[in-house]
Amino acid sequence: LCNLLGAKKTEVVAMNQLTVNLNLMLVSFYQPKGKKRKIILEASAFPSDYYAVEQQIRYRGLNPNDCILELTPRAGEVTLRTEDILQTIQKNKDEVALILLGAVNYYSGQLFDLKKIGEAACEHKIVYGLDLAHAIGNVELKLHDWNVDFATWCSYKYLNSGPGGVSGVFVHEHHAKDKSLPRFAGWWGNDERTRFKMQKHFVPQEGAQGWQMSNAPVISMAAHKASLEIFEQAGLKNLRKKSEQMTQYLEYLLNSELRTSN
Repeated sequence: LCNLLGAKKTEVVAMNQLTVNLNLMLVSFYQPKGKKRKIILEASAFPSDYYAVEQQIRYRGLNPNDCILELTPRAGEVTLRTEDILQTIQKNKDEVALILLGAVNYYSGQLFDLKKIGEAACEHKIVYGLDLAHAIGNVELKLHDWNVDFATWCSYKYLNSGPGGVSGVFVHEHHAKDKSLPRFAGWWGNDERTRFKMQKHFVPQEGAQGWQMSNAPVISMAAHKASLEIFEQAGLKNLRKKSEQMTQYLEYLLNSELRTSN
């Protein structure tokens, strides 16, 4: 998984399902304070993401109508321009607590300029999170270098790990030792050195593993491992190159057929 994400081993753990993990990440990383309470989100975000964001806002006693800042394409366009996203961040920098994007939008197929958006988030001290459901195993990612704070994904799309396959989370090493971050705790996320002492009071493991709650689903993990081994053999750069060639060929065929029929 680290190779597919551009991450360090301490930054990644396989666990739970996508929306469960998104909620766990929002518990820790959506911390509205004063005017900084807004979340930037695509207007066409996957519904489950929108549900999670909406309910997390309500859980904190706030109004989603006041806190969700939707990114919409320009009139007559279907994708978002990077300059418009950056302008939205700049314009609302004093009110935005979190940027949450689907790295590849599920509806339009748009791959966002994740590096530039990450630079803007870092500049204005805004938490930066990603839903990688349509990105992991599909495009090259460098989450660590792009200063992504957190990410989550599913494994039953491009990762081919079976229906309902295990999800995972990325948490940047900046947060690895921050025990002050609020989180929902479980036995499996407790420090391994003391876990079997069965003591009271949660002490999180360092890194992403500190967000685990329960034992891993072993059968699902076995299927997931088998798929990831094939990704290792194939190489994501090779897969991406082939993907781009197939898309170009499809575009060529469509344009050829349209010209012929016209």
